[in-house]
Amino acid sequence: MRIKKLVGKLHLWLGLSSGLLVLFLGITGCILAFQQEIENASQSYRYLAKDHKALLTPSQIKTIAEAELPGKHAHSVKYQDGRNAVVTFYNSQPDYYYLVYVNPYSGNVLKVKDMSRDFFRVVIMGHYYLWLPPEIGQPIVATGTLIFVILLISGLILWWPKNAAARKKRFTLKLNAQWKRVNYDLHNVLGFYMTWVAIFIAITGLVMGFQWFSKSVYWISSGGKAMVQYYPALSDSTITKIDFKEKAEDVLWLKMQDDWKHQGGSFEVHFPENEKESIELAFNPDTETYWKTDYRFFDQKTLKEIEVTHLYGKFSKASTADKIMRMNYDIHVGAVWGLPGKILVFLASLLAASMPVTGFLIWRGRRKKSKATTGAKLLQTRKAKLKKSSSVVN
Repeated sequence: MRIKKLVGKLHLWLGLSSGLLVLFLGITGCILAFQQEIENASQSYRYLAKDHKALLTPSQIKTIAEAELPGKHAHSVKYQDGRNAVVTFYNSQPDYYYLVYVNPYSGNVLKVKDMSRDFFRVVIMGHYYLWLPPEIGQPIVATGTLIFVILLISGLILWWPKNAAARKKRFTLKLNAQWKRVNYDLHNVLGFYMTWVAIFIAITGLVMGFQWFSKSVYWISSGGKAMVQYYPALSDSTITKIDFKEKAEDVLWLKMQDDWKHQGGSFEVHFPENEKESIELAFNPDTETYWKTDYRFFDQKTLKEIEVTHLYGKFSKASTADKIMRMNYDIHVGAVWGLPGKILVFLASLLAASMPVTGFLIWRGRRKKSKATTGAKLLQTRKAKLKKSSSVVN
């Protein structure tokens, strides 16, 4: 009982100190749960009627897109069956960028989108950084997420029933009771059910928020191996560039286009920004998730493939630990389990957002009750003293 009392105090003060942040992360998490579905339904310029014409090459689409944004250089072009090509431009702040949608058959520009004004992108920046500089906002969000994990564990300890009689009350809501009881059940009963989904959301959030946590997860899942940090695959600067009839990225794209078209999914070509960088090709067979993406790097001078040992290389060579780390974002948003997973994440985020509210109401109710009880005791003491003093006078 003494341990449970200490856990209760820890749960209370951590909850009060982090409540607003947990509420904010829960609400923004709800908004982002169905981002992909909402964008697909509301942005018709993404879609493309099938055509039997030849697709424009990456360099051709790049030239068309760059004409729309003078002075900016395209980072990549993405092809997807049934979709218009998307050219991505990054500026000085990688979190804010431009997207140019181009018809890959005709070259018509359909949409130029400033992502710094995009609704979901603004919400994401709040969810990740609280709209602060990343070096300030990310540690705050990560620390709040760590506190939330402690709250989940301590809440489960406090929820644990003392006996069989109490166990029945821990699994069901008593909606016909007074509002204080209903609020208590909303916090405890729904909190219990929410915990089993929210713990995955929180842990995957910690993987993105703390390097030490990410490395620890990889070390455990790999059986004691250290995670290789991402490093750029560089072209050989000592080799003289070979002249090709087409541009290097077009040659590679043509070479791998048949495989991509045969399997479906999406195919990206990343352009090198200088003579040292390699050309990156990324093929994702499942456009609903990211973790299966096959990343391949090629020397821009010789077109020889460059092998990498970090997480983001060939999917066929990824270890179990690599795949777990790749899967982290898809677990965080529920996409790894498809639409049912996203629904679970949405509900868990909604309930997580409600926990600080219901918890605060429980605390305020108990505080008022405690003050009322203390006041009643003081009044009784004063009455007793007055009665005693009056009897002495008589």
